[in-house]
Amino acid sequence: LVEDPEWSLATVPCLTELCLQHIIHNFEKNPILDRLLPEHQRKVLDRLPTGLPFAITANLISDEDYWKRCCTKRWQVCDISNYGGSWKRMFLERHLENILKCFIPNTTDPNQVLELIPLCKDHVRKLEVDQFLPPLEADQNEERDDLSKSESDMEFSEASMHHYDLRVLVTALPHLEELHLTYGVKDCGMNFEWNLFNFTYQDCCNLAVAVKMCQSLKVFKLTQSKVDDDKTRLLVHNLLDHPCLVELNLSHNLIRDKGARAIAKLIKHSKLETLDLCNNQIHDLGAQALAQALAESSTLTSLNLRLNCVEDKGGEAIGRALLTNATLKSLHLGSNKLSEPTAALFSQVLAQNTTLTSINFSCNHLGLDGGKQMLEGLAGNKVLTEFDLRMAGVGQETEYLVRQILWANREAAWLESLQ
Repeated sequence: LVEDPEWSLATVPCLTELCLQHIIHNFEKNPILDRLLPEHQRKVLDRLPTGLPFAITANLISDEDYWKRCCTKRWQVCDISNYGGSWKRMFLERHLENILKCFIPNTTDPNQVLELIPLCKDHVRKLEVDQFLPPLEADQNEERDDLSKSESDMEFSEASMHHYDLRVLVTALPHLEELHLTYGVKDCGMNFEWNLFNFTYQDCCNLAVAVKMCQSLKVFKLTQSKVDDDKTRLLVHNLLDHPCLVELNLSHNLIRDKGARAIAKLIKHSKLETLDLCNNQIHDLGAQALAQALAESSTLTSLNLRLNCVEDKGGEAIGRALLTNATLKSLHLGSNKLSEPTAALFSQVLAQNTTLTSINFSCNHLGLDGGKQMLEGLAGNKVLTEFDLRMAGVGQETEYLVRQILWANREAAWLESLQ
């Protein structure tokens, strides 16, 4: 005090604080946590840097506040409601997804993925990978400038475009319940080439085996990946009798009638509850096969066939199936070139079916007479709460009367739920 009147003992950190600072500074080399007192653990976790190696933190740290800091530091948008309310699960799943999105076959070290498996296998329940990068083109000096490639050249090109094989990863995740995949490249910009969006048959074989072996899988989505009839049949063959699968989404692909027939077989031999085939190339024959399966199904509750071309033959077949089906709750037939004959049959469906709560006929050509027939069938219906007739040419008066009936049904359903 004689030498420095402003000196105070309070400015000298205590030994405990110095030790904690040392532990934090050297945590990567000597990750001491379990041997600390609870209050000291809290101080260490609150001050640990979020950039520590994943191999150190994954199994050692379970504190949600630490993983929240890691997530918010790395990503601007963090919604843990999609991850079971767990920040750690969010970080592990999104970290693995980012590795897969950036993986380049024959270039990226496969150990980058394999080393993650023991660290995250107990936490990963959903994977959403919206791009898969193809291999880099090898030996550019052998450029083939001729536009007409020989058959062997095409085989070489196909073989060189296989994507990352998911079999080892997916089968090593015992709690994986949802798998959402898109085989393509995002934000390719001026580097666009069609071969960046080539989901090969070998890719399909590998994926089909992976999905079959993943016995815990409940939701499988493969969208915008040029899945055609042959690939659909291959996937369905491996999904038959799957013990847990309840939702299948193959929207925005190239599935035609043969593929739809294969999917109809899947409906009969699985526990499928939700099926989305939006924006494919399914015509009346494929729709008839799906309708036959729908008539026999006791599990399917939602069917989406929007943006196909089932026309009246397919629409009527689905309508006849719904006269006996007692499980389907939601049906989307928007933009399918449907007209008055389908409307006439669905008038009977609306009058008899007591399960459907949502139907979408938007962007079809039902016409004024079709709208009136729908309205007649709907008059005694007490369960339908959603009925979309926009751009279907049924007339404003019909649309207004339909809305009145739906409003009454919704109010009755709400009162029943309260009781």
